[in-house]
Amino acid sequence: MKKIEAIIRKTKFEDVKEALLEVDIEWFSYYDVRGIGKARQGRIYRGVVYDTSSIERILISIVVRDKNTEKTVTAIIKAAQTGEIGDGRIFIIPIADAIRIRTGERGDIALYNAEQEK
Repeated sequence: MKKIEAIIRKTKFEDVKEALLEVDIEWFSYYDVRGIGKARQGRIYRGVVYDTSSIERILISIVVRDKNTEKTVTAIIKAAQTGEIGDGRIFIIPIADAIRIRTGERGDIALYNAEQEK
């Protein structure tokens, strides 16, 4: 199992969400985050330009079975990529175990419903 964390532009969130649904990734968590990077967003308020050193992004967190890792990463890249600085990052982290609280199932089976397996 792998945990995929993707930091993406806020404007690309809906595109990424649709891309994930198309590759059968039906559940994930996301958070509004702020960070510091190479891209700087200047904001203008009443004619004055303010340099904001923090950048607003979305952090998507998904745990997938090993066989779904590459298609998930590919979907995120295709949907989030603009070719400009600030498109984001993807991190892939190994997961030792997963447990479904309701049933106590452990491992890959805890990530999906076996009766829905294709």
